[in-house]
Amino acid sequence: MTQISVVVPVFNEEESLPELTHWISRVMQDHGFSYEIIYINDGSSDYSWSVINKLHKECDEVKGINFTRNYGKSAALDAGFRRASGEVVITMDADLQDSPDEIPGLYMMVKEGGFDVVSGWKKQRHDPLSKTIPSRFFNGITRWISGIKLHDFNCGLKAYRLKVVKNIQIYGEMHRYIPLLCKWNGFSKIGEKIVQHQARKYGYSKFGIERFLNGFLDLISVSFVHRYKKKPMHFFGLLGSFSFLAGFAITCWLIFQKVYGLSKGFQVREVTDQPLFFLALVALIIGVQLFVTGFIAELMTSNQSKEAEYKIDEEINFNF
Repeated sequence: MTQISVVVPVFNEEESLPELTHWISRVMQDHGFSYEIIYINDGSSDYSWSVINKLHKECDEVKGINFTRNYGKSAALDAGFRRASGEVVITMDADLQDSPDEIPGLYMMVKEGGFDVVSGWKKQRHDPLSKTIPSRFFNGITRWISGIKLHDFNCGLKAYRLKVVKNIQIYGEMHRYIPLLCKWNGFSKIGEKIVQHQARKYGYSKFGIERFLNGFLDLISVSFVHRYKKKPMHFFGLLGSFSFLAGFAITCWLIFQKVYGLSKGFQVREVTDQPLFFLALVALIIGVQLFVTGFIAELMTSNQSKEAEYKIDEEINFNF
């Protein structure tokens, strides 16, 4: 069985791929590891796919997946995970900012340290303050919400047991929260390793400042999905019940006031003349709508599709 699968998403990295491949191969050979390198070309507009084809001809361990268009890093990782066969799966970025020299240490932490997941921590970063400060804030919020004590959730350099990647599904922009997805799927032995951060040698960063806002929104999304994906009625039904009961109670109170006032001979406004009545009516309607939403969500989750959210144009060196 292959010892290590290295999964590398690729987007417009034609210049760095040859050097990265040779670097990974040298590390593997120096340590006597059996390995495979899986490149996932995520709709690159340069010659990345041609370079991957060329590298495969030079090195049998190189495998490739070519998407029909750009689907994002999460889709690329999911495709790589589905095809990985190594006992330990290592993920890294293709821009040479992740050092392949860290692979043996990550491998040993999983195989001998008993971890399900080991996440890299780029303690010393070669990035501007416009990236490092928002990153620290983002990681702090994620630690607080998730309860996982990692310093760098978004580090691309990670190691997993094979059974871990075969039992999680990554979609949307959830690659930032893979440790969280692992924990929620029962793989709670999550470790961290300080890794070297290389300065970018070729090209430019494909991520802008907007990724931090998207990351925060994704964190809210993944937290909600985890808690209520299988039981949406628990969320919508609870809100619907509260809203409906509040509206019903207000309506009953207004009617009681009306009847009581008339029985005592008081002059009482019509129920429909009071603004509170319309608030109660809105609460009743919203309550019913939330109930209906919950029922529809239950039907959707019971019939949800597990199809991948990406299309593959071509593959290299995979045997099915």
